Order: sequence, then C-alpha cells, then structure tokens
Amino acid sequence: MHHDHDDFDFEPIRGLPGRLPEGEHILWQGEPKWRGIAVRVFHVRAVAVYFALFLAWQIVSGLYDGRAVAEIAASLGFMGMLAVAAIGILSLLAWLTERTTVYTLTNRRLVMRFGIALPMTVNIPFTKVSAASLKLYKDGTGDIPVETTGPDKIAYLHLWPHVRPFRMKRPQPMMRNIDNPEQVARLLGQALVRIHGGAVSAPSSRRPDVAPSPVGLAPAAE
Repeated sequence: MHHDHDDFDFEPIRGLPGRLPEGEHILWQGEPKWRGIAVRVFHVRAVAVYFALFLAWQIVSGLYDGRAVAEIAASLGFMGMLAVAAIGILSLLAWLTERTTVYTLTNRRLVMRFGIALPMTVNIPFTKVSAASLKLYKDGTGDIPVETTGPDKIAYLHLWPHVRPFRMKRPQPMMRNIDNPEQVARLLGQALVRIHGGAVSAPSSRRPDVAPSPVGLAPAAE
C-alpha cells in the first residue's frame, strides 16, 4: 500500500530503521487493514450497538413517561451526535494505526514499525522465534502471532495492538489483520524452516474459524 505523502521519509527503506545487511532481503511488506482494526481492536460495532440500544431505551422511556415528542427528539439528537463522534474517533484511530504501521518479513527476521504518537521499531530475528500461528477471518484478513525465546521481551502495552490478545505474561508480537494471510504465513513458515532446519513448534486449536496451517505454522489458539 503506497501513500501520496509519507511521514517516514527519513527511513532508508520503508518500514526499516536502516539498510539491510548483505545477504538479507525483503520477502513481504504490509500493514493492518483499518476496517478490521476498527472492529476487532477498537470495537466500533459494539459501540454502535450500545448507542443504538441506548437511543431505543430513550425513546421507550420517554414515551412511557409522557414526555413531549420534541423533547425526546432533542435528547436523541444530542446522543446521536455523541455516537457519531465516538465512532468517528475510533475509526480515525484505526486508520492511523494502518497509516503508521509497516510489517516487514525478510529472510532473517520480522520487523514491526508502528506507533501513532511515538513510532517504534521492533526487530525479531527468526533465531528467536520458537513458534508461529495463523488465524483467519471471514473478510479475508488474518493474524499471525509469533512466540519468542530468550530472556528479553517487550512489554504487552508497548506492543499493543500488534500483540496477541490476553498473552500478558509472555507477550507474542503479532502481524494483525493483514491481507493475504495464508501467503504471508507460508513465507514465514518457509523462512523459519530454513533458519531452524525443520518446522517450529506451535500451539494447536480446534476452533472452526481457524484455517489449516501452512508449513511451519499452526492455527492460533485463544
């Protein structure tokens, strides 16, 4: 995805803090899709349902109390503006998340550049990846979290929302809501096989909404 104006023009290569060393090359680059982020991270649908139920309750309770129609309409108008503002702000945050995020797979590592207010870059060498998973959604996007080894780890809140939900003790960095997730998972799996000399271990899942695993990866278990 290309943008007419790039706030990260200082990057020698888009999404990367520096040029790649000799022998390393990019396999894939992408970003989270904002519509899925709006729904699954910022819960826009849940907010919309909440306001819809609240407005319906306002109408029913107003009529039951014998309030004038004009008074009820004025109250609904105010709440309607609040609803539009809330949904608009959450959708903007989702769009900014897409706009400021780049996931990069090279033949040696996963690089995640993200951050709306304070951009940061996370480098995850494949030598430190012990497992990777894949979860698909009906809209064609998917999530790919990775499990890392070693004593070093990044705080859950520092990674959010590019982290597997609810894994607080041992956060799992995650490429979230990306297009063509099966293709990306296959590239990642093949790269991990080349680095480790065989398939990496991964959790299993029986959930019906999770797709079969490509080489080296297993379905995500929540």
